[in-house]
Amino acid sequence: MSTIEDRLSLSTCWCSSRHTDGYEMILEMVGLGFKRVELSHGIRISLVPGILNAVEEGIVEISSIHNFCPLPNSVQYAAPNLYQPSSPDARERGLWKRYTEQTLDFAVKLKTNHVVMHSGSTWFFFARPEKKLEQWIDESELEMIGLVENKDFVKRRNRTMKKIKSSSKGAMERIRTNYKEVIPYSKERGLTLCLENREGLEEMPLDSEHLDLLDAFEEPETVMAWHDTGHARLKELLGLLDHREYLEKIVDRLAGFHLHDVSNDGHDHQVPGRGSIDFDMIAEFVRPQHTLVLELSPKLSSDEVLASRDFMLDKLSR
Repeated sequence: MSTIEDRLSLSTCWCSSRHTDGYEMILEMVGLGFKRVELSHGIRISLVPGILNAVEEGIVEISSIHNFCPLPNSVQYAAPNLYQPSSPDARERGLWKRYTEQTLDFAVKLKTNHVVMHSGSTWFFFARPEKKLEQWIDESELEMIGLVENKDFVKRRNRTMKKIKSSSKGAMERIRTNYKEVIPYSKERGLTLCLENREGLEEMPLDSEHLDLLDAFEEPETVMAWHDTGHARLKELLGLLDHREYLEKIVDRLAGFHLHDVSNDGHDHQVPGRGSIDFDMIAEFVRPQHTLVLELSPKLSSDEVLASRDFMLDKLSR
């Protein structure tokens, strides 16, 4: 697709929870002017027949899907971290592989080739250091936008990240092993696994190790990066990365973007242009081959979705 208007996609995370018919869900999204949609990780089995009908009728094109899609039969809520490739539990890793392969098969049916992946997290037997830091932030009543100026926060953050990095080595080894097991399955189907940057401090890979994880796999076109603008901004507000520098390092390995804004108080999936992200900077890194997806909160109205669409079309069409 040549124009930004044709390329810009809307994620079903905005509306899947309130629909019982996949066909009606697609019609609502198309009715807002979107020609493409991403199927997010909240797609229940009951929505699948209607989605397939809409695709077969040519009503919509599926830009990408987000593992796990569809959800396991018994799950009725968005659960991308339900099973993790980083888990020390072999049974859980087996379930991750099973439902990941189900997602890959579904991608083939939908004639899309980008599958967005979460890569798991570190594991702590006792109290999680990230939770302790979050509690301290809440109790301190500091504003998110100025956290990095507080010396006490910086000390606690650094201590937290040291613990997380120390415990992440085993998790990263399991992640690499499990991706290597599903890559042949993905490659046979002409798909690309897109490893998303995450907002949680304990989620993998750490931003400083994202490229290292990609480099662990032999064929770059089979495993690429997926950039979530809101997640990167949240990490930037915590002083853990510089958004521009991060994009400069990873842009050549990017398959696509989740586009959304972050408010000054740290809420993501907001209307682009109304928060703290510099989308002029983001636009510098968008390439013709990138998949572009608006990933918006279900709390936003249809008018806010339209405002998000218009804002991104303006920024990316310049």
